Amino acid sequence: MRVEYLTGNYAVAEGAITAGLRFYAGYPITPSSEIFEYLAKELPKVGGIVVQFEDEIASINAVIGASWAGAKAMTATSGPGFSLMIEGLGLAIMTETPLVIAYVMRAGPSTGIATKSGQYDVMQVRWGAHGNYEIVVYTPWSVQEAYDLTIKSFNVSELLRLPVILLSDATLAHLWERVVMRGPEEVVIMNRKKPKVPRDRYRPYEPDEDLVPPMACFGEGYRVLVESLTHDERGYYKTTNEVQRKLVWRLVNKVRKNKHLVVDSASYFVDDAEYVVVAYGSTARSAYALVKELRSKGVKIGLFRPKSLWPIDDDALIRACSKAKKVFVVENNVGVYVNEVCRFLKDKEVISIPVIDLDIPSPEDILDVMREWL
Repeated sequence: MRVEYLTGNYAVAEGAITAGLRFYAGYPITPSSEIFEYLAKELPKVGGIVVQFEDEIASINAVIGASWAGAKAMTATSGPGFSLMIEGLGLAIMTETPLVIAYVMRAGPSTGIATKSGQYDVMQVRWGAHGNYEIVVYTPWSVQEAYDLTIKSFNVSELLRLPVILLSDATLAHLWERVVMRGPEEVVIMNRKKPKVPRDRYRPYEPDEDLVPPMACFGEGYRVLVESLTHDERGYYKTTNEVQRKLVWRLVNKVRKNKHLVVDSASYFVDDAEYVVVAYGSTARSAYALVKELRSKGVKIGLFRPKSLWPIDDDALIRACSKAKKVFVVENNVGVYVNEVCRFLKDKEVISIPVIDLDIPSPEDILDVMREWL
């Protein structure tokens, strides 16, 4: 264990190395570029490879290939770059490829303001690729959590054989804070399951009871098919309802039925809360400060902070808001994640508190919008 003073981007890079990252492919884009820069210096020291490709399309596909070659692999990007990666994201979902995407949000739409922050892309990471699927998205609120959730992103990716997104923003990416870092022997590190059947009986998409197929990689002697078309357990293209239904429901349910391994959240001052604020990422820092200030003035208010945006820790959310008369969803956007909160709190008054700020909404700005409901 050691203590370092790092930015959010550097912490993501260090967390990836701790988790066992050995291949990084990317194309520089503000405000994520420091992840690339840091890994270019540090990853070769542990035997890893860093490659700059011609664009984000090539990068995500290189990461998919490296993962199938047996390496833990990742890329990093921001809004316009992620838009280019979405087809590759769908490919990773369909082929059940473990990988991590560090997505550092910036002000948009389009080019927007590359050096400024926002939480505009919360729905893009969930619904950007076509088809039906579940995806896992974590969002840290501190530099320490950027490190910790990067490790968790790799673990969940390997455990469930799917892409995982670590969703940060420009504010957190460039924030300097103290970070406690651990070696691989000091944290739980998960690796993908390997087949235990004889090679002639191996079917690349035949799942275990947890709905996740063991993964044989290229060069291990197994017959491996990486198939983006609808396929059966052998990886053979099929066009029947039976195969389509079976495949899609398994891709969805391997996340839903293993949700307890995925979801993460934190609650503050909710035991007696008549009001609960829901906030995530860097915006939750200001929300937490506001909640503490209001409690010092006698207001019974608490904070629920989802660390996993997708899927949300719905059981913890319901518990945190059980006594609340009103629930405020604070976001640095026009108000989008509020719809996910409403889905689980149908008997509560849920109020959207959208506060757009190019850095981070202040407690005062949040209170200005909330005041009429308190």
